[in-house]
Amino acid sequence: MTGKTNGAILQRDGKSYAIMTNTPAGLVKPEELERIAAVGKKFHIPLMKITSGQRIILAGISSDDVPNVFKELGDLAKPDLGPCVKFVQGCLGTESCKWGAQDSIGFTKVITKKMETQTFPAKIKIGISGCQRCCSESQLRDIGLIGTSRGWIALFGGNGGRKPRNADPIAYHLSADEACDLVQRLLDYYKNHANPQERTARFMERIGMETLKSDLLSMIPYISLDKV
Repeated sequence: MTGKTNGAILQRDGKSYAIMTNTPAGLVKPEELERIAAVGKKFHIPLMKITSGQRIILAGISSDDVPNVFKELGDLAKPDLGPCVKFVQGCLGTESCKWGAQDSIGFTKVITKKMETQTFPAKIKIGISGCQRCCSESQLRDIGLIGTSRGWIALFGGNGGRKPRNADPIAYHLSADEACDLVQRLLDYYKNHANPQERTARFMERIGMETLKSDLLSMIPYISLDKV
């Protein structure tokens, strides 16, 4: 990848690139959709697709056009710059869903902002669901948060890839502040102890829950170890 294509994703053909939009929880305003559409038309981008992570991928961009696509998208573009939080997926929550128990959209914005400059040993995907119907696939994400009438359930170490793994429940009935704190503590521990390119699922398989309890969870006052 050359300097001018830095932050874009090389495609299967080995010569074209893709750029992801920065749309936490899949939220877009009409004027933002218009800007994305205008960029697609201007640069004759052949494929624009909504992804499973609630973003829009613009694929098939020539290397010469990559800098200008980034420039015209502005803050709507999310450069792919190594192992970081790839997306924070959020459902409708209490905004409009009759089942919503917690404000998943608002919390998605908070977590996105908190994680936007952090890097990790491997990519991180986060799912925030406003109720236990779990529309944001929280149980299959590196970090999962599920809203209930009594607060948030936090999960860690999920993966939906070639070797799927359900995330481990870590704590129940958390306030928003506690859940946000726990997310950071879990990711800090992972960052300090994981091997390079080791996803959280494989990390948890290697260290085990008892090690996580001993090294981290036993020192967090709002976690009841007998429920982990």
